[in-house]
Amino acid sequence: MDITALNPPPSPGEVFRYFQTLPLPQLPTQQQPPGNALVGLPVVFYTDGPTTQTFTVDIRGFTVDIVATATGFAWHTGDGTTLTSTDPGAPYPDHTVSHDYRSGSYTASVTTTWSGTFSVDGGASADVPGTTTTDGQPVTFTVLQSSPVLTNPFD
Repeated sequence: MDITALNPPPSPGEVFRYFQTLPLPQLPTQQQPPGNALVGLPVVFYTDGPTTQTFTVDIRGFTVDIVATATGFAWHTGDGTTLTSTDPGAPYPDHTVSHDYRSGSYTASVTTTWSGTFSVDGGASADVPGTTTTDGQPVTFTVLQSSPVLTNPFD
């Protein structure tokens, strides 16, 4: 008697429900310069957390390997602007995500979108049909206005 019909492999929808509950990392929001910034100089954003995670879960007796990959980043700048990218940014001088501010205090954060692939019992890999998100720890900083002051170099 074939019992496969009584316990079919997990469907993509069933895997997606597990995917949404995985303990994906909350990637940290990094900013340069660290601490305070200056009006007129961009603030650089990036995250240096892991952008790929592998999980093995048991779904009704089947071994399901899920590989989660960070595929999108939404940088909430704290002034009402949201910057989006498909890469995690990078520190200066290779930065890809930056924003100019007016003077004031701001709290910025990153929301990471995760996509995935899965395989059941070592079989062929398939896409997880949907995405999930995690929110990183925010950073708070002050943007200061500086004023040039001319001085006599001979004093």
